[in-house]
Amino acid sequence: MDILETIRQELRREAQSIEAAAQKVSESAAQAVELIYNCPGKIVVTGMGKTGIIGRKIAATLASTGTTAIYLHPAEGIHGDLGMVQTGDVVIAISYSGNTSEVIQIIPYLHFHKIPIIAITGNLDSQLANSAEVVLDGSVPAGFEPFGLVPTCSTTVALALGDALAVALLKKRDFREEDFARFHPGGTIGRKLLLKTSDLMHTGSAIPLVNAQAGLDLVVLEMTGKKLGCTCVTEDNGVLCGIVTDGDLRRLISRGIIGLQQTAREIMTPAPATIQANALAVDALNLMEDKKITVLPVVDLQKIPTGIIHMHDLIQAGVVG
Repeated sequence: MDILETIRQELRREAQSIEAAAQKVSESAAQAVELIYNCPGKIVVTGMGKTGIIGRKIAATLASTGTTAIYLHPAEGIHGDLGMVQTGDVVIAISYSGNTSEVIQIIPYLHFHKIPIIAITGNLDSQLANSAEVVLDGSVPAGFEPFGLVPTCSTTVALALGDALAVALLKKRDFREEDFARFHPGGTIGRKLLLKTSDLMHTGSAIPLVNAQAGLDLVVLEMTGKKLGCTCVTEDNGVLCGIVTDGDLRRLISRGIIGLQQTAREIMTPAPATIQANALAVDALNLMEDKKITVLPVVDLQKIPTGIIHMHDLIQAGVVG
């Protein structure tokens, strides 16, 4: 037995199953999207066994992309949990055979409360398919699953159909990155898409600043006192004209062209990269990485420094990564 070829073959079969499902997509998929989009309540996803695990993932994906959704275990449903399903909801029921007893047993309750059903099934003549308002064909080619019993390709297709519905819905809702971030405030995604430069920058007296005519001694004192490894350099009117960093000083010393008589203007890097306070923190990160710098002045529209942000600030906030 060639293990690697077995793995490759399974991956090809699952890919072929999804491609076959894509070819079978019909107007019923659009009807399912409209039914979910216009749902005044929540979406309840249900399925038994490994299909139920797929159902949990579909519910989670819908919930994270702007659709109120929960998962209902059908066995728990027929023993009391059906109370979480109410008029105005829509149910997505997943069963490859379409005759899973636990799923079938909740159908009378759904019909009594006029709760529409979207079925994802591989059997279009099943009890589930015949009871549903919308049926999505989740069938896979014969012989694609081990012994015709182990759900591999069929669960992959069901998951892909659920993902496709979620993507169609987020586009229909004009769901944006900022919306997605609001549902993920504790993760890297949320931090990258919600945190502003103003949330992390050093402000007020913490900003290292010297006048362009300041001597090297004042430059070093300002850099040392503010502990950010740099100082902004401004004109008499407060406009930023340059920056001096630890790296600048090291390079000048190594070349033997620096002395206490020199001014900030003579040793600064002119016209440094800057960012505004309302920019996303991730934009500051991208700019730093592009310019290969570790500190970035924050300026207003008149180019007057209002803050400064260091790479360490972004790392501590979890924006990096």
